[in-house]
Amino acid sequence: MNKALNKTAAQTKDWRKSISDHVAYALLVYTAIHIFATVGAMKATGLKTGALFALCILVAAVIPALRKFEKRWKNLSDEQAVDPSFAPAYKRDLTLLWVAAIGLPVALTFIFRAAAG
Repeated sequence: MNKALNKTAAQTKDWRKSISDHVAYALLVYTAIHIFATVGAMKATGLKTGALFALCILVAAVIPALRKFEKRWKNLSDEQAVDPSFAPAYKRDLTLLWVAAIGLPVALTFIFRAAAG
């Protein structure tokens, strides 16, 4: 039984590790997009101090949100971590994660530019 579980575990994705990797990459992507978008907004609006402050606050706010998101998956047992029945929830969460990581900085930049001018 234990050998079968180990063989299945080796062949199946560990949801805990995979989601952790995606959260780390999503934070990098979010921060990079946000920095480049904010720099563009600073040049367009001339509000350098406000844009930098907003960048720091938003990155600081996103980190705890992503940790909370990741924690749901980190609490899985070893059996649950390789259970294929978690695939639909995993795909749903990955979609939400990446839409937020890419969409949030873009939306915030549009809001920032609209508010500035």
